[in-house]
Amino acid sequence: MKTDTQRPRPGVAILRTALRRNIGAMIAGTVLMGLYQAAETAFPIALGLIVEHTMQDRSLGSLGVSIGSLAVIITTVSLSWRFGMRVLQKANTTEAHRWRVQVAACGLQPVARDVDALKSGEILTIATEDADQTADIIEVVPLLVSSLVAVVVAAVALSLADIRLGLLVIVGTVGILSILAVMSKRIGSSTQEQQAKVARAGAKVADLIIGLRPLHGFGGNHAAFGSYRRVSTDAKRQAVTVARVNGAYAGTALALNAVLAATVSLTAGWLAFEGRISIGELVMAVGLAQFIMEPLKMFSEMPKYVMIARASAERMALVLSAPPVTVPGPERPVPGGDLEVDGVRHGTLRGLKFTVAAGEFVAIAPYQPRAAADLVAVLAVNAAPPAYEGVVRLGGQELADLSVEAVREHMLVNPYDAEIFGGTLRTNIDPSGSSRTLPEAVEASMLTDVVALHRDRLDYAVRDRGANLSGGQRQRLSLARALAADTDVLVLHNPTTAVDAVTEQLIARNIAKLRRGRTTLVITSSPALLDAADRVLVLDEGVITAEDTHRNLLAGDEEYCLAVAR
Repeated sequence: MKTDTQRPRPGVAILRTALRRNIGAMIAGTVLMGLYQAAETAFPIALGLIVEHTMQDRSLGSLGVSIGSLAVIITTVSLSWRFGMRVLQKANTTEAHRWRVQVAACGLQPVARDVDALKSGEILTIATEDADQTADIIEVVPLLVSSLVAVVVAAVALSLADIRLGLLVIVGTVGILSILAVMSKRIGSSTQEQQAKVARAGAKVADLIIGLRPLHGFGGNHAAFGSYRRVSTDAKRQAVTVARVNGAYAGTALALNAVLAATVSLTAGWLAFEGRISIGELVMAVGLAQFIMEPLKMFSEMPKYVMIARASAERMALVLSAPPVTVPGPERPVPGGDLEVDGVRHGTLRGLKFTVAAGEFVAIAPYQPRAAADLVAVLAVNAAPPAYEGVVRLGGQELADLSVEAVREHMLVNPYDAEIFGGTLRTNIDPSGSSRTLPEAVEASMLTDVVALHRDRLDYAVRDRGANLSGGQRQRLSLARALAADTDVLVLHNPTTAVDAVTEQLIARNIAKLRRGRTTLVITSSPALLDAADRVLVLDEGVITAEDTHRNLLAGDEEYCLAVAR
């Protein structure tokens, strides 16, 4: 992994990428929606021609041709709308999915992107709402072009009747769009601010859910809820502001469109009264004046949606364009290799150095919890190699030369607060459904009693974050998942803090048995796990200060005895 600097990717570039990837669907959608608008515009034109010619002849043949023409127009309108919107919405949905996956990938790679300024709740909002609104640009552009087609066809048809009617439509349309373009800028800035505040409220909710139990424990829930109320109130006020701006925009657009339609109708009536246009042309002009309000409304709303899409794209750029902390290297570790920490300085670690040989079961007894957390961050690659001094080697290869995927494929670091996902016991233990040691992992983690409690066994439904499980059950479920992965190197951080002493003894023996011949590192103060290890390393003040078996350390090190004895 090498340091790298990457130029920011602005929201405009994201929109261009979305348009470029869907150019084929957009062309097809534009043609179909343009055909739809042209057919819609042809309807009042056809009515005018029918009045002009058919009613004068009063023949059944002319009436039949007129009815057939209207049937063709109506069929064209129906089919072109149906298939045009199908093409565009499919492309829209697919593009939104692509951006959601890309944003989620950045959120799942904390080493690859420096997005610490954005909390998980904010990234969730960006990956959902902002991704959807950015992808809307794929529908906006074809609808904008098709609305322009309707306006142009109407203007040409009215110009054929009287040039003044056509010019009135063109000048009026340009004037309306000029006024609304100015208003749309306010919508874009207000929407971007609203999305940021909603994202902060979402992040606050995520934090509250995670810390709800501790908050209840020391009575801090009221203060936390008050903090959320303030953030949510800010988001509500901004939402009201955006609604007002949108309302003003929509009202202005509707009023201007109505004024234009009324002006065209009155002008056509005056021209008919003066005898400068025929009755059929009057019918066409009035019909077009009424019809043109819909494409004008759509045409006038497009700048607003463009600004919203751009604001959302700028939000996504905060994640996607964040400069990489590191660039993954091309190397892969040797399977079944050892783990070496050489002179690592990070946080409270002060030149930490130790080696876990291939197939060895080693325990680290940390006297300071902060040092254990710093070590776990380094091993889990949550702290990238440039963020600390020293070297960590996995299977003989430095972490700096390995991709994050290669590291996690060969070494699993299971934190003490591992997440439990909504689903079942089985999907939590074996998310990919490919584990060959699932039964052994369930038994080794002593999760068997949890499975036996329920009629559905491993298919028992688990709520989000394991809300329907006790603390000890969640911890054993997390341990079972780590064991079922059966990786070359397994690092466990305090895997038994929430279980009773008897269960802890059984789990310690089971881990040693199941992981025999596989490299295992346990960071813990549990006497049972320390006793099951081949050797124990004492981590004090950021360095290894002692090394021996658990029993020898108990017999000869009073400080160690006080730290781990229960």
